[in-house]
Amino acid sequence: MESRAFAKVHQAQWERLQKLTRQRRLSGAEVDEFVRLYQEAASHLATLRTQAPDADLTLYLSAVVASARTRLTAARRTSWRRVAQFFVRTLPVAFYRVRWWTAATAGVFIAVFATVLLTYAANPQMITELGSLPTLEEYANSAFASYYTEHGHSDFAVLVWTNNAWIAVQMIGGGITGVYPAVVLLVNAVGVGQAGAVMNHFGGLGEFFALILPHGILELTAIFIAAAAGFRLFWVALVPGNLPRFSAVAAEGRQVVLVAVGLVGVLAVSGLLEGFVTPSVLPWWLKIVIGAAVWLAFWVWVVFFARRAGTTSADADPVGFTISYAA
Repeated sequence: MESRAFAKVHQAQWERLQKLTRQRRLSGAEVDEFVRLYQEAASHLATLRTQAPDADLTLYLSAVVASARTRLTAARRTSWRRVAQFFVRTLPVAFYRVRWWTAATAGVFIAVFATVLLTYAANPQMITELGSLPTLEEYANSAFASYYTEHGHSDFAVLVWTNNAWIAVQMIGGGITGVYPAVVLLVNAVGVGQAGAVMNHFGGLGEFFALILPHGILELTAIFIAAAAGFRLFWVALVPGNLPRFSAVAAEGRQVVLVAVGLVGVLAVSGLLEGFVTPSVLPWWLKIVIGAAVWLAFWVWVVFFARRAGTTSADADPVGFTISYAA
């Protein structure tokens, strides 16, 4: 094979590869072209070295391929840095921004739950409004606990994860109404309070908390965060501040999307706790300690990285989180 003829055939490709290598930003189509040209140039270099050795041409093409390889690996490192930034800056800030809304939501939920539980405890005759005594006794003595053991650990973890993630996404999506998350929270607070009341009536209040708390601390926190993000979106729609209403809602909407994405991961962890820790043979106090430790680790992660990054809206704006082949 004549090296000069080979070079004449492929020179345009090599020059195009050089141009893309020097170009500051590449579009999606240009990225594909860049990778394809790099692979072809590398193949051409191997062909030259084995079939048509030409010192000058080989040196030139080696420089072209090396430059392209450096750009490609640098782009990949940049992409991974952006992924890391998402978890140590963007996502923690998104959670941190709604911390007080989350605390307020949790306070209201706990107040409703406690009110329902104490009301039934103070008025035992009301318990029959929830069903017949034999049915309620069977629920307290076996059905409540068997819920956590009737499925395999893995299947149960996936089941509760997908169910809770769907609830969280609905609450976030319906947050713009200001009503939907409030209704969901109220219904669930009353329902949990009534379940606790039934367990308490038949002497199983300790078992109730032993089964609820290991996973429930993190699980309910995730639901509170979802509701808080929805409420904040509703508030911004009412009081947009200095921005035009549409712009303010759009910016807050991007924050809400971040929260929704992050909660999928949080609820996956909660699902693992509910699937593997809650039904385990570990002592009840150790289960609660594990659940509390995971919950505390979550908030340490949020607070530490959010404060380190700063808490402006721009810090958590997903518009700034783009993976591109930028030099």
